[in-house]
Amino acid sequence: MCVQTRACALAILAAGLTASPASAYTAYVSNEKDNTMTVVDTATMQVVKTVEVGQRPRGITISHDGKFVYLCASDDDTVEIIDTATLQIVGTLPSGPDPELFVLSPDGKTLYVANEDDNLVTAIDVESKQVMAEIPVGVEPEGMGISPDGKTMVNTSETTSMAHFIDTGTHDVTDNVLVDTRPRFAEFKPDGSQVWVSAEVGGTVSVIDNAKREVVKKIQFAIQGLRAETIQPVGIAISADGKKAYVALGPANHVAVVNTDTYEVEKYILVGQRVWHLAFTPDQKTLITTNGNSNDITFIDTATDEPVQSLTVGQQPWGVAISPNSRH
Repeated sequence: MCVQTRACALAILAAGLTASPASAYTAYVSNEKDNTMTVVDTATMQVVKTVEVGQRPRGITISHDGKFVYLCASDDDTVEIIDTATLQIVGTLPSGPDPELFVLSPDGKTLYVANEDDNLVTAIDVESKQVMAEIPVGVEPEGMGISPDGKTMVNTSETTSMAHFIDTGTHDVTDNVLVDTRPRFAEFKPDGSQVWVSAEVGGTVSVIDNAKREVVKKIQFAIQGLRAETIQPVGIAISADGKKAYVALGPANHVAVVNTDTYEVEKYILVGQRVWHLAFTPDQKTLITTNGNSNDITFIDTATDEPVQSLTVGQQPWGVAISPNSRH
């Protein structure tokens, strides 16, 4: 019999955690300063391995079956293919010059890459490793998002301050939507009704109606004690149920939690320094952020929207991708 109620509660909690361990996924973090990729166990929140990759790795994603990581080696002008079983580089894709961000089509067959130096989006057939199209867009393209049905791809151009809507069937730019200064990221809602575009210098997120191709809301951010110019939205992740959007606010060192119905900021989560990008575990229970200036990542519990732990990775972590498959 337990003598103290608190001791009993802690014992029961510990037993429950032991009986029902968290789902284990593998996260892959690109570290642009030391040319490495950190492999992380999301259940133990520990580094499994550090892998040497190409120069200035930034954008990172994973094949839908979890077998391959695709990594932008920006200064090598290529996309590296990494086997997740062996963690070896097994090939490259012809990305075009200075690839920064990319997006994989829902069917997993096409990778769309932003080429910052040439003002192009390159469409690559993943299986044949051939360029399908080079699509002219605005100046300094970066952000890449694709609709759930795979029919529309959005690229953001930093200097032109536009979101370019591209028909993936014809590879034509069909619409150009003006947003705020230096747009860095584009993320579709799960139902495809909207695309959210962050503007790093403008300090806002533009919500664009995908049918009308016009901005229906501009979301602004304010954190007590911080100057407005330090709040620089970059990465965006929208929950699978479409109810919450998480926005990385750069040197503000916070992630904003936005209600997608009201567009109100419900909370600001303190993470590491210069938060860049973020990704959910497939069970949506955890959100991981990359914090470039503190050289770490932060694990956020999405049930409470509280940070759980930070973990040191490589130098200047930039992107993060998480395997779709849990490990048992």
